[in-house]
Amino acid sequence: MTKSKTPREPQASREARQLAAVILDVLAGSRTPPQAAETLSISLPRYYQLEARAVSGLVAACEPRPRGRQPEVDAELIRVNQELERLKREVSRSQSLVRLTQRTVGVSAPVPEKAGTRKRKRKPAVRALRRAKELRADTSDSLSDSSVE
Repeated sequence: MTKSKTPREPQASREARQLAAVILDVLAGSRTPPQAAETLSISLPRYYQLEARAVSGLVAACEPRPRGRQPEVDAELIRVNQELERLKREVSRSQSLVRLTQRTVGVSAPVPEKAGTRKRKRKPAVRALRRAKELRADTSDSLSDSSVE
């Protein structure tokens, strides 16, 4: 019961295994590409596409792997989510402490403004200013007229 040091064949469908076997036959020289395309019931250009993809996969698999244990993406995602939750709790706690300190000192907390709902101060229309000036002039004229009489 000794463990084999050769890597196991990855789980693959029957069609993928058949394609791999035919491509290896062509690369070994026991079949020609047209024969392989006919065996797989595909066109010759499609066979060449699949062969190129298989060879590039083989080359990529031959790249050296980094040594040591590599972090898993799922484990990293879980760790980051846990850190996010911890930081949210810490912010909430800090906000509570700030509110408590403000109440103790007697300072009211600023009212938070909602984004985009800030009201602008309405500028008075020039027409309104002109009319107000006219009204002031009319009232001063009427006051001066009434004092003259």
